[in-house]
This record gives sequence, structure tokens and C-alpha cells, in this order.
Amino acid sequence: MDKSSLSSVARAMVADGKGILAMDESHPTCARRFEQLGIANNEENRRIYRSMLVMTPGLGENVAAAILFDETIRQKTVAGAPFPDYLSANKIIPGIKVDKGAKALANRPGEKVTEGLDGLRERLQEYHALGARFAKWRAVITIDGGTLPSAACLDANAHALARYAALCQEANLVPIVEPEVLMDGNHNIDRCLSVTLAAQERVFAELLSHGIELSGMVLKPNMVVSGKACPEQADSGTVARMTLDCLRRMVPAEVPGIAFLSGGLSDEDATAHLAAVNRLAHAEGGTPWRITFSYGRALQQAAMKTWSGRADKLAEAQQVLLQRAHANGAASLAR
Repeated sequence: MDKSSLSSVARAMVADGKGILAMDESHPTCARRFEQLGIANNEENRRIYRSMLVMTPGLGENVAAAILFDETIRQKTVAGAPFPDYLSANKIIPGIKVDKGAKALANRPGEKVTEGLDGLRERLQEYHALGARFAKWRAVITIDGGTLPSAACLDANAHALARYAALCQEANLVPIVEPEVLMDGNHNIDRCLSVTLAAQERVFAELLSHGIELSGMVLKPNMVVSGKACPEQADSGTVARMTLDCLRRMVPAEVPGIAFLSGGLSDEDATAHLAAVNRLAHAEGGTPWRITFSYGRALQQAAMKTWSGRADKLAEAQQVLLQRAHANGAASLAR
């Protein structure tokens, strides 16, 4: 483990005014989104679409890093350059999703644990050789009434995240640690807060137990929000207050950055909430860690719709992406 290198990369991933583009959708996820727009889900269309994203002129002004999928890190852009090489040449750090997805947790109906630890050491070595400088692993936590999540689910996912992070740092890859408390459900924001606190508490206990270098990681958490079906939706000010309180209680100062996931938030809400969190933090004297974004749909959705598989819409779609990136870059600076 090169602690200095890991820390340097982690800080660069959350540089001022910049965030992370999550373009690591699996084939099934890509298929669902393409199908809604009448786009054939094949390797060439995925390559064209992802080329459009990374080749957006000026993207590096507000995007410091990009998370790739296994297929993408092995492909070339439409300009003929390997994706990692193109990103690096344009000052965007390439990374890779390495988990194998959330699977049913045995004996715990309705709950999941993320798999992919088997053979991970060897895969990380290969990804590093292909140009990746960080990795991502997502755990999902479901809220269901007053019974879920169970302690077993929280513990299993925290343990997996820590083992993954240790293997990443061994391979000199910065781990993005993503414990996502899902928005699905009718729970209120107070319930989301209590579960998010519990999830992050277990994650950091496991990270410390596994000897993780905290200065060489990035946390990718959910914001504390109301469940999608909750009749009372908290406003951005309330989201900011509760999210910031949660982070201050749970995240050690050594962590260089927090890059929020967008989950099921709309483009506009993801940006508004991020700006509100940063404005509140600034008003209260700041935080020891940078607060920014690691958005997938909240950056891509409008651009994908604009493109809709049409070659004559590529440039227009790139401008839409750039506008979303600019908006979130400004939000990360409390503007």
C-alpha cells in the first residue's frame, strides 16, 4: 500500500468544484434505460453512448473522476483511444465498479448483501494494469416499517465493504465505499436518519478493524431524505440539516471527501440538496472533508434522453450533460 499515493488520488477525486461521474451501469440497468427510449441495448450502442459522455468538451472542469463498468474499461472510444487513456489524458481519473451486485441475504427476507469478493484481488490487479486508479463497491440497505434493516444485514454489508476496501488499498486503488440506504418506502426522514447513522457506524467500525487508511478512501453515502412514498417530503433545508448532522457524528476527519449518490432523486433535487448541504456547512464554519457528488442518473438522464440513440443529437446531449455537471460543480461550492 502506497499511503501517499492513495491519499493524493482520493483528494484529487473530490477536488474543489468537481465531482465523480458514475457511468458504471450494468447491462440490465443499461437495458432498462435504453428500452424506455427505444435504443437497442448492444455493445456498440453502449460504447457510443459512453464515448459521448467522456468526450464531452470541457467535462473535466467539473468532473474529476469517472466510474467505468468492466465492459467499458476494455473498450475504446469512438476516437479509438482506450477509455482509461482518454480520461487520464483529459485530467479525469478513471475508476472501476468491482462488485457483482446485491443478492438475497440468506435467512433475511427482503434484504440483500453485495457479492464479488471471490477473486477480487486478482481482478483489482488487472484493473490497475488497465488504468484504473480507484474502485467502487455498493451495498444496499432497505428500510421496511420498523423491522428492516436487521443487524445481520448491516453487519454483513459493512464487513464486505471493509474487506473490499482493504483489497483495494493493497492494490493501490482508492476505494469508494458506498453504503446506500434506499429511498424506497414510505418512511419519514427521521427513520432514514436513524438507519443511515446505524449503517455508517457499522461501516466505519469495520473499516477501522480492517486497517483501512482513511485518508485514502472516499465515502459515497445517501443523503438523509424522506422515503419516496412518504406523504411528507422534507425540503432541502431539512435534508441538509439532518444529512450534515449525520456526517459530523459518523465520518472521521481523516476521510478526504464525501461524494453523495443521487439514488432516486431527480436531477434538480440532487443538485438542490447538494447545494443546501454545502451552504449550511459553509455557514457553520466548514467541515474537515470536501462534500461533492458522485451521480449517475442525476447527471446522465437528461443527456441520454436528448441523445436517444441519434447520431445527430450527440453534440446537443453533450451540452445537456455539461450543464448538469456545471450545476453540480457549483452546488459543491455552495453556490
